Amino acid sequence: MKAWLLLALAVVSEVIADSSLKASQGFTRLVPSILAVVGYLSALFLFSTSLKTLPLGLAYAVWAGLGIMGAVLVGVFFWREQLTLLHIVAIALIIAGVILLSYVSPGAR
Repeated sequence: MKAWLLLALAVVSEVIADSSLKASQGFTRLVPSILAVVGYLSALFLFSTSLKTLPLGLAYAVWAGLGIMGAVLVGVFFWREQLTLLHIVAIALIIAGVILLSYVSPGAR
């Protein structure tokens, strides 16, 4: 359970870093630039720590999938980016893939 919490925190850190990277405007704004770097470093540390217990393939799929979904949602709600039907279908496929991987990955539950 601790590993899953670490993985969830890694996802949150990455999504914060992604949004900060956009706000940094190509590393031309100091505070968002620092937040992006710290966010990515935190995400990598948390992700690597979760890998002590979780299978790599499943952990990476969850990390990447939830990170993508988080970035899309931040883009829509904070950056006013467009959400299309194709975005929704892609997110649904990511969720389905992560669920399927959790059933075939040893040690996932």
